[in-house]
Amino acid sequence: MSKSVMRRAGMTVTALAVIAGVAGCQGEEKKAADAPAAKAKTQDRSAATQALTAAFEKTSEAKSAKVRMTMKMPASMEGGGDMEMTGVMGWDPTLMDMTVKGEAFQTEPGGPEQMRMLMVDNVMYMDMGAEAAKDMDGKRWMKMDIGAIAEQSGDKELQKQMTGGLENMNQDPAAQLAILLDSPNLKHVGSEKVGGVDTDHYKGSLTVAEMVDANESLDVLSAEERKSLLEGVEKAGIEGYDIEVWVDGDGYPAKMNVGMDSPEGAMTIVAEYSDYGAKATVQTPPAGETVDLMEMLGELGEGLEAAQDAQSDSAAS
Repeated sequence: MSKSVMRRAGMTVTALAVIAGVAGCQGEEKKAADAPAAKAKTQDRSAATQALTAAFEKTSEAKSAKVRMTMKMPASMEGGGDMEMTGVMGWDPTLMDMTVKGEAFQTEPGGPEQMRMLMVDNVMYMDMGAEAAKDMDGKRWMKMDIGAIAEQSGDKELQKQMTGGLENMNQDPAAQLAILLDSPNLKHVGSEKVGGVDTDHYKGSLTVAEMVDANESLDVLSAEERKSLLEGVEKAGIEGYDIEVWVDGDGYPAKMNVGMDSPEGAMTIVAEYSDYGAKATVQTPPAGETVDLMEMLGELGEGLEAAQDAQSDSAAS
């Protein structure tokens, strides 16, 4: 397999890890907001909590939605730049069928302009394109069991990056609502139109410490889910989140703007959702059109070891 194919696959996984970690910073808006009187603030937060709790319950039950997601990452970050993903995602269980494009995806000149990615049963399938297929026995699809790859690599940093992204891949809109419910400054901003639809706009922010401490909100996540979520945040070096959500008249998030400050700089993700509850299924590629990255790496390793043994025997004789 060529280095360019491996690089493209690696960049895509890195980008997904960032998406899973969820992004952006809107600190200026936060500073500009005038603090209301304590009583009014409490009432405002209580009403916002009630509305978002109802939205969380409806979104959790929907289990799937169509999504258009745009992401901006610092140029200094590996795989940095802008990226757009469109398709369908599911939660409980986690699955996705997405098409990704954008400068963050373009790892080299002449590479494919977009890539289709499937994920089911914690395994990802990536359509590497016709050009890459020439280096993969004519097979376009690469199969990546992310957890297994990270574990077998023995590279602690790679394990941290890849498994962290996989653990957080279930940060669906319901999970993001759960995070926002823990914000101590959660508030209802007002009524706004999103794509011509009337919505209610809510926003809040949390530091990592506040995420841990803000337990007085409705406990919409289990202790294990909360622990996994916070561990993923810390792995990414994130200090805090800014989250906005626009809830439509049916009680579903029509749009979410999630952000964070990372060591490399500010990142933002804007996701627009529709067709909640639509049946989400993922048809994996036929085995005859798929290259298993783990098997390929194993074969490459065996070939390299054989070549080194032959070289040693030649030198000894």
